[in-house]
Amino acid sequence: MVSCILALLALLLNVACTRHEAEQRAHKDGAPFVVVLGIAQDGGVPQAGRKGHPGWQDPQHRRRVVCLSVVDPESSQRWMFEATPDFREQLNLLDEIAPVSDSPGLAGILLTHAHIGHYTGLMFLGQESMGAREVPVFVMPRMKSYLSVNGPWGQLVRYKNIELHTLRAGEPVQLNERLTITPFLVPHRQEYSEVVGFKIEGPNRSVLFIPDIDSWQEWEQWGVRIESKIEEVDVAYLDGTFYASGEIPGRDMSGFPHPFITHSMERFAALPKNERRKIRFIHLNHTNPALSSNSSAREEIRKRGFGVAEELERVTL
Repeated sequence: MVSCILALLALLLNVACTRHEAEQRAHKDGAPFVVVLGIAQDGGVPQAGRKGHPGWQDPQHRRRVVCLSVVDPESSQRWMFEATPDFREQLNLLDEIAPVSDSPGLAGILLTHAHIGHYTGLMFLGQESMGAREVPVFVMPRMKSYLSVNGPWGQLVRYKNIELHTLRAGEPVQLNERLTITPFLVPHRQEYSEVVGFKIEGPNRSVLFIPDIDSWQEWEQWGVRIESKIEEVDVAYLDGTFYASGEIPGRDMSGFPHPFITHSMERFAALPKNERRKIRFIHLNHTNPALSSNSSAREEIRKRGFGVAEELERVTL
């Protein structure tokens, strides 16, 4: 029995090493890739006012606000999905991962919606900070109007720190010869703008990015099944804001506009193992126990065949 277990462990280790080596070869060979620059909900980890959180003293317990970057080493182009309050650190990380000569060195920023964790990092492109010139920012029509007419964002447009480009739901945008993105509408609080997710397609693989959604059931009422979206891609970064009801003491969480990870796992339980393995929960609130790799919540996620996004992980496209 012991020998069988050891053989199985050796096989799993070999598979993991082989996959890692393949990723490294792809990056070295110039394949485009997605890199995760943040996994936290809008307020980050630790959140403001969270007294006694270990992250105040220990950087290992901190998490940056949700953000992906797409890098094409062949063309030396870089894009960021979301402009977060952690933009400064995330841009610096990107400069270490995929350095370029100019600053900010972004071929574009793509925004999902107008909640604070997803667009307020644009302020660092302004006159008070970088004084950037005509950074392309891809947005939906309502978001474009919101940024154009409301201060301080309108100043970024007037001073040409940013250049707004309109996205249309369901219409692919060719970023370059090897990369395409497609926005799609999702149900979520729309106080100031539409809310979208993105499909990111490279030469060989594709990624789904849905950091915020009210519920998979409501989206299905719109005529879209999340399972069909997962089937189309190789990796799916999905809203995992809260692990389960009850994680915020003293508050009724039944009406919170996010699918709990426990509910998502129940819904996806019937998916084949290879489909479940695609799913990486992201946009975790500071209360979410799955933030800790040693938690029972994380162990349950692993046991059911899913994953949690980690900062700096890469997906070859």
